[in-house]
Amino acid sequence: MNTFGRKFRVSIFGESHGEAIGVVLDGVPAGLELSETDFEKDIDRRRSGAKGTTPRKESDKPVILSGIYEGHTTGAPLAVIFRNENTRSSDYSLFAAMPRPGHADLTAALKWDDCQDPRGGGHFSGRLTLPVVAAGVVAKKILADATILDETPCNDVCARIVELGGIPVGQEGEWQKAIDKTMKEGDSLGAVIACTVPQIDPGYGEPFWDSAESVIAHGIFAIPGVRGIEFGDGFRAAAMKGSEHNDPIGEDGRPLKNGAGGINGGITNGAPVTFRVAFKPTSSIHKAQQTYNFAASRMDILEVPGRHDACFALRAPVVVEAVAAIALADLVLLNS
Repeated sequence: MNTFGRKFRVSIFGESHGEAIGVVLDGVPAGLELSETDFEKDIDRRRSGAKGTTPRKESDKPVILSGIYEGHTTGAPLAVIFRNENTRSSDYSLFAAMPRPGHADLTAALKWDDCQDPRGGGHFSGRLTLPVVAAGVVAKKILADATILDETPCNDVCARIVELGGIPVGQEGEWQKAIDKTMKEGDSLGAVIACTVPQIDPGYGEPFWDSAESVIAHGIFAIPGVRGIEFGDGFRAAAMKGSEHNDPIGEDGRPLKNGAGGINGGITNGAPVTFRVAFKPTSSIHKAQQTYNFAASRMDILEVPGRHDACFALRAPVVVEAVAAIALADLVLLNS
């Protein structure tokens, strides 16, 4: 399905090389100030251009089709589209016979009986994260409108790369060397992104199926290339003692430390919500790989042509922020 959320419902549509991609948002509260210029900052953060990102250049200009009147949301479904302009579909003609290892070429063909749009990865392309970022802009406005106990807006969602190609934050100079070396080899890199929501009230989320972690993780795994997520101490907690992992409660009822990542029993506890996301290396690489050639009925060598990110995660922090904001906006509206 292409829709996420219960009260704040986000539906994305389109293909990488189709006429347009976009998002429809249902459940947006009426009265929020919103214009097309509000999307520019986050869209620019996702834009290609830095070394290691795709050379594909798009204007990424948002066009609001509905749900806005005189600069405010109306309460009706909000629709935003982005035209696709800089496409080279011929780069993808090879993949019907030789699906890319690690990509969705084969699984999409099997699921949809070869009726899928293969150009640019179709509906599975990382380009579909653009309407997700647009939805995140609106979600952040919803969070800002739902002030927490001390009347501070909780729309400050912050994500950043903390590890790239296995190199930790603090060695950013080595990151660039790794990117340069990998690009020369025609290969790709993965990364880890940390996200923090520093201001969030206690009480959001439900036990078990709709826990705050479950809702956030559900959205995060919709981002192409995500391979894992951990909250607070995460996997390190498995090697800790309870006395090390437990978070003492202070006089104000909030944790004095944050091994739980701001969530207990599926419900936000008043501490910052913190989590880390692992991104795999980009699947489409120029380096020769062995894979099956269905047209020739034999194993063959594939060198992926076209324009691809050597490290898609370079553009992903704002996407992680968007998904976190979407998930929390849904939980906030469910509590309203």
